[in-house]
Amino acid sequence: MKAERRAAMELGEKLRLARLKAGLSQRALCGDEITRNMLSRIEHGAARPSMKTLAYLAARLGKPVSYFLEEDTVCSPNQAVMTAARRLFDGKDYAGAMQALAQYRAPDEIYSRERQLLEILVRLHLAEEAISDGREPYALELLEAVAALGRDAVYYSEDLEQRRLLLLARIPGQVVNFPGMDEVLTVQAASALANGDVPRAAHLLDGAENRTTPRWNFLRGKCHMALKEFPEAAQCFLAAEGAYSVLRELEICYREMGDYKNAYIYACRQKDAQ
Repeated sequence: MKAERRAAMELGEKLRLARLKAGLSQRALCGDEITRNMLSRIEHGAARPSMKTLAYLAARLGKPVSYFLEEDTVCSPNQAVMTAARRLFDGKDYAGAMQALAQYRAPDEIYSRERQLLEILVRLHLAEEAISDGREPYALELLEAVAALGRDAVYYSEDLEQRRLLLLARIPGQVVNFPGMDEVLTVQAASALANGDVPRAAHLLDGAENRTTPRWNFLRGKCHMALKEFPEAAQCFLAAEGAYSVLRELEICYREMGDYKNAYIYACRQKDAQ
């Protein structure tokens, strides 16, 4: 009985403090559901509310029922903010989620880690949208913010940093180095070339650590050639010769450079190879 009495008093005290913090009188909190006398008894630990009554009071006070049932409950002022941010993020409304997170009040030990991760994920999604829409300056601003947030975020992983760098590489003028990601970059560059996105393919390749492989030189040569940078293209194709069939490409490069002797040599080599 003593334990039940103590639990009732603790619950009642939590209700009373939550009501006072919300600036509500007993009459305002009661509404039409319960009497002031009953609320007074609950707050003083003389009565324990039913789950239906507790759910009603909790809803009026803007708190979950668990807040009043758990011992040593720590309430966060950011609960509504985080609930809204999660809902908007799950609905792919990333701009709305970022606006919701702007209302977050720090410090808050309960939500600080989740908030950091959401801030990063929201900006990565918005940066990708901005790049697709041709708003590169805004995308760059978002990606720089991600880098700053990532320095302190507990959940900032290597995968998230790689994702940030890949997005950064899609912005013209941004040359990015990707340690250990050469294979990923060449695959994505080949895909970009196949889709006619030469600038993106070039940016991805320029982020590779090892630029001496035949595959890298072949793809970079294709980029140079598409951009009519024929001397650079020829240099790359020569480095890829042997591993890739580049006779036709070298003939075209030398012809465009006015080097008709080498153009003729590579034209003949094509015939010999047939």
